[in-house]
Amino acid sequence: MTTPAFNEVAFRNQFPAFENSTDFPAAQLQGWWTMGSAYINPDNVYPWNFKTNQLQLALDLMCAHLGQSYSLINVGVPTVIVQGTAEGTVNVSLTPPPVKSSFGWWLATTSYGQQLRALLKTVANVGLFVGGSPENSGFRKIGGVF
Repeated sequence: MTTPAFNEVAFRNQFPAFENSTDFPAAQLQGWWTMGSAYINPDNVYPWNFKTNQLQLALDLMCAHLGQSYSLINVGVPTVIVQGTAEGTVNVSLTPPPVKSSFGWWLATTSYGQQLRALLKTVANVGLFVGGSPENSGFRKIGGVF
């Protein structure tokens, strides 16, 4: 599999929220993309079963997720999931983590992270097969007998 690289033009076309090169300089996007590769290692295929285009999309989504998260934090917006709001007497209710892991909850704080989480769930392997003979992992034993 070919290891993907950051493609600024393709990224900006895919995610129009980041098309303004003044607000989001190329070096900043590259930095977020590189940071995202610490979460999704492009050189390690386990436990993910990525095809090249899926890995590129996953890394681009992680870059967009980090970009949106940092943008929200920089303007003072907390990265939490808001369940409901009210205007009179100002009432805000936050959603507790709706997922089992803190990584999943963190991804749920942006729409890009939610897309990434769905992609990761789609391409995740079920785990390692430990022990036993390879014959037991199929329906029939070698030679066609049960």
